[in-house]
Amino acid sequence: MKEKSKRLLSLDALRGFDMFFIMGGEALVIALAAFLPDEAAAFVVGQMGHKAWHGLAAYDLIFPLFLFLAGVSLPFSLSKQLSCGKSKKMIALRILRRALLLVLLGVLYNGFLSLDFENIRFASVLGRIGSAWAIASLIYLFAGRRTAVVVSVALLLGYWALLALCRAPDASAAVSVFSMEGSIVGYVDRLLMPGVLHVGIHDPEGLLSTLPAVVTAMMGIFTGDFVRNSTLGEPKKVWAMLAASVALLVAGYLWGGFFPINKNLWTSSFVCCAGGYSLLLFALFYLVIDVWGCRRWSFFFAVIGVNSITIYLARQFLDFGKPVQTLFGGLLGLLPQQFYAVGYWACYVAVCWLFLYFLYRKKIFLKV
Repeated sequence: MKEKSKRLLSLDALRGFDMFFIMGGEALVIALAAFLPDEAAAFVVGQMGHKAWHGLAAYDLIFPLFLFLAGVSLPFSLSKQLSCGKSKKMIALRILRRALLLVLLGVLYNGFLSLDFENIRFASVLGRIGSAWAIASLIYLFAGRRTAVVVSVALLLGYWALLALCRAPDASAAVSVFSMEGSIVGYVDRLLMPGVLHVGIHDPEGLLSTLPAVVTAMMGIFTGDFVRNSTLGEPKKVWAMLAASVALLVAGYLWGGFFPINKNLWTSSFVCCAGGYSLLLFALFYLVIDVWGCRRWSFFFAVIGVNSITIYLARQFLDFGKPVQTLFGGLLGLLPQQFYAVGYWACYVAVCWLFLYFLYRKKIFLKV
């Protein structure tokens, strides 16, 4: 990477790798797992789904990785905007506008136009990305790196103390404060959130759990700031990121013994573990693509990554299964039964990718 302001190719590729599993990659992996020995197949299938409550599976990392990567891009974007003469106030307004747009898109994704307001879920993945990223961005913009570090530590420790010391007032004393029924997180959502919650009495993208999610975005911002501003040579940057990822993972798993690793609650231990894995993946992609210059293989994922929100929204509003049947239905019908699922989901991923490739060639990108 010759210029520090240059867009990181690894960032688009890793974002695309992340979204690959959302656009059918998860189902393709599950289909392929059927050809593995039973124990290995069970392990792979288990990794391709969310943990019901406590614990961590690979699929639980998709959301925090995306939020982490949104943070990585911020220092580069800020530098470009400041160099173009934009004031911090102008940048802050743009950050807030982006956050509001993501929140609105999230509500639209959840069915706002049905106008059945009592049964609409107002919390959303996009809303969490917008709000957590915006708070982290504003802290970094106005308070600087050191204050942002202090705020991040305070948020993780404060969130731990809040959940450990405050039980939901409507919960039985017999249930854990870290359970769905006993958590203060769910109680606040039941009290303040309009519409419906994702699992009835709890929402994984609710109000209180946005606070530790801010730190997930902040970890990405710290990473982007380090890559952009560090005077270390590129190999040393990678080693530093790898060391930091190991430290986060150790801290997360040790903390998990006291504050369970839980994506639904977005616990502080989950933040550390998810941040550790996200940083590890970013360091590896950065090493291979931006440092070693091995880029050809990453084009497939980069096409997804530059339009990641597009495919996320498109899969909700467009039926990609129909062109799969139209284009490949005859060929799929010729496959032996045991290969049908693999063939179908490979075709599904191909159709999604070709849709994004068309947008890529036409230089059509959904930017918020």
